[in-house]
Amino acid sequence: MTAEHQVVKPEKLIATAIGMLEQELVIPNLFIKEGVDKFKGAKGDTINVVVEGVLPFHDYEWRSGSAGSSTPGTRQRVVFDEYSERTIPVKFGGNVYNGVKLTDEQNDFDIPQWGKLLRPQVKAVARGLARRAVKTLVDQPYAVTIGNAEGAMRKAIIEARRVLNKFNVPEGDRYMVVGSDFETVLLSDPDLNLASNVGDSQAESALVNATLGNRYGFRFIVDQTIPADAAYAFAKSGFIFASAAPSVPQSVPYGATTSFEGLALRWLRDYDSEVFQDRSIVNCYQGFRSVEDVLVGWDPEAEKEVISTDEHFVRGIRLTLDGKSDYPEAVSELATITGVSDAKVFTPTGPAAESDPANA
Repeated sequence: MTAEHQVVKPEKLIATAIGMLEQELVIPNLFIKEGVDKFKGAKGDTINVVVEGVLPFHDYEWRSGSAGSSTPGTRQRVVFDEYSERTIPVKFGGNVYNGVKLTDEQNDFDIPQWGKLLRPQVKAVARGLARRAVKTLVDQPYAVTIGNAEGAMRKAIIEARRVLNKFNVPEGDRYMVVGSDFETVLLSDPDLNLASNVGDSQAESALVNATLGNRYGFRFIVDQTIPADAAYAFAKSGFIFASAAPSVPQSVPYGATTSFEGLALRWLRDYDSEVFQDRSIVNCYQGFRSVEDVLVGWDPEAEKEVISTDEHFVRGIRLTLDGKSDYPEAVSELATITGVSDAKVFTPTGPAAESDPANA
């Protein structure tokens, strides 16, 4: 006797699938998510995400033009700046998918509900998106690497906080994603006392299960796919994850698309009558990139703000268990504006000059 088949609309199943996808993601959920279905057809497969512009402030001389003014009889003119917003181009870099074929026998006797098949398909797509997110995270040209963190883990984390503060990175939604070996040292540090948090949560979300706890303004998250001896401290606003659902072809009788909180997904199902097989495909377009900033600093001699001529990636830094720390050169624009330079870098005993033997 064959199993009874329940007729379910594809829109209902794809809505369930997008919820499962959101629950399966870890690192992509730490990025700003942009749902970009409305940008379909964009030139060069690229969409532009708008970033707020930067303006300097000015001082107006007190009682300008009066007898007590430094320029009596002459009224100071107001300086007007030109404002423009920046756009961050995000290029779609792939089409992540999973496809499955089911014979009539499997369809009748083994998998009577398509919802059962969708879960492993969605998991496969989630792993594909996670790999792209990890590559984006790991391959960044980080301006600062804090080395030898194993020698003084708590001090290294505090140094990471100091650097991000100097870079004027937003304090909310700061994460530190750690590799497996880094996690071991982290949980073994009695000063941090993170081990007590592991296993507390019974939530089903992969992100919640990967969370180790919160310390010094960071939410610590373990990931098995980044380098085992590394950690990455960054703000959510430092990376963008864009996704879009391809349209359902008119020739496909059973299919739907959906989006949820910046995620998009498509599901197609059809039948190959030549081999008596159903086919199921779940997929989405994806694009990842980092966000670079125009920096604002203060010139104490001129007593005015300075704005960088170049854009810099400062919303994230790298930490390693061993190895030498790497900071910007003291003469660089980044160091001049932020004060973070190789004149004082992290060592296990605290910040020290680059020439310190502890850094060798």
